[in-house]
Amino acid sequence: MRHHPPSLQQSLRLATLAIVSTDLLPEFIRQNYDVEERHHACALLYTDFNSEWNDLIAALQEFRLTKTMVTTKGGNKSQISHWLDGFFYQRGWNEKSFNIEVRVDDVPTLSPTHHVDYFKNRVAMETEWNNKDPFFDRDLTTFRLLFDLNVLSVGVIVTRADELQKLFNELGRGPSFGKNTTHMEKLVGKMRNRASGGCPVLGFGIRTSLYDENA
Repeated sequence: MRHHPPSLQQSLRLATLAIVSTDLLPEFIRQNYDVEERHHACALLYTDFNSEWNDLIAALQEFRLTKTMVTTKGGNKSQISHWLDGFFYQRGWNEKSFNIEVRVDDVPTLSPTHHVDYFKNRVAMETEWNNKDPFFDRDLTTFRLLFDLNVLSVGVIVTRADELQKLFNELGRGPSFGKNTTHMEKLVGKMRNRASGGCPVLGFGIRTSLYDENA
């Protein structure tokens, strides 16, 4: 069998994958977010989904954590989710539901529906600010299933860094953000336990340095 040399594009992609993938992130993001990835998610976004990569980078660089985002109680969506809605919807990302049907002898036996907060061109993103930590299991399982069905290439989750608990305590909101709610330590554990299977996943934890009490 004759082997053809890789094209220039393939060579550049392989070279990108060979470096530490998260080094592709701007220094601002590496300094202001906890970052965890699986299966070279950064490199895949950077090389194969550059428009979506640019949207994500712009959002993370522009975002600031405000006092209102921390102190506002209740509601179906957090203030952070509302901010991200405004940012990503303007750039062509949409909330997306996937209806999946399993049939045996032409008879439907299973018809699950899977939902993601933002979806564009095979890239999905979820935000988990203060839900119960099993929501991470739901997100990662959804990423794994959609990846296995060849409709998703990369999944992204934005949550909060563990260090924010001190800020919550200072603002009188500590009891509302317990250890069993969504934060980076919980996400990292689930990612390292391969909850997402073979799907490339990138996780970001919002750090205290992004807090602006005057915003």
